[in-house]
This record gives sequence, structure tokens and C-alpha cells, in this order.
Amino acid sequence: MTTPNERSRAVIHTEGFLKQLARDTSLPEKVRRDAHFLLRHYPERSDVLLAGRLEEEATMLTSFPFLYPIFGSTIDE
Repeated sequence: MTTPNERSRAVIHTEGFLKQLARDTSLPEKVRRDAHFLLRHYPERSDVLLAGRLEEEATMLTSFPFLYPIFGSTIDE
């Protein structure tokens, strides 16, 4: 099972991969354009970690046992 921290790490690394694709002039223009398009609304590292922290705090403050955070506030590189 994927943990919230693993999910955060995957999303953050995907952002980096998309940035590499968008800048790589050896790739076809369509690939670079598509990567750039996806990055327009893709969360940045700080957004993902903040979402994780808010979800973790909400989990601690609520009495709903089914609430499980999607993102984590830390990642192991």
C-alpha cells in the first residue's frame, strides 16, 4: 500500500520529470508543449507538502476514523 509520504514524493518527482521534458530541446515540440501544458496547473512541491500537513492535522483533530490523508508533509529522498 502506498503511504501518504510515498505519494507526495511521487507527485513531487513527477513535477520534476515534467519540467525536464518541457525544457529538453532534443524532444519533439509536441512532447515539450504537452509537458508544459500539464505543468500549468500541476502542484508545486510546497503545495503538496502543505496539503499533506493540513491533512495530517485534520486527521488528528477529527473524530472521523475513516479520514485518511492522501499526501504526507515529508518525503524521504
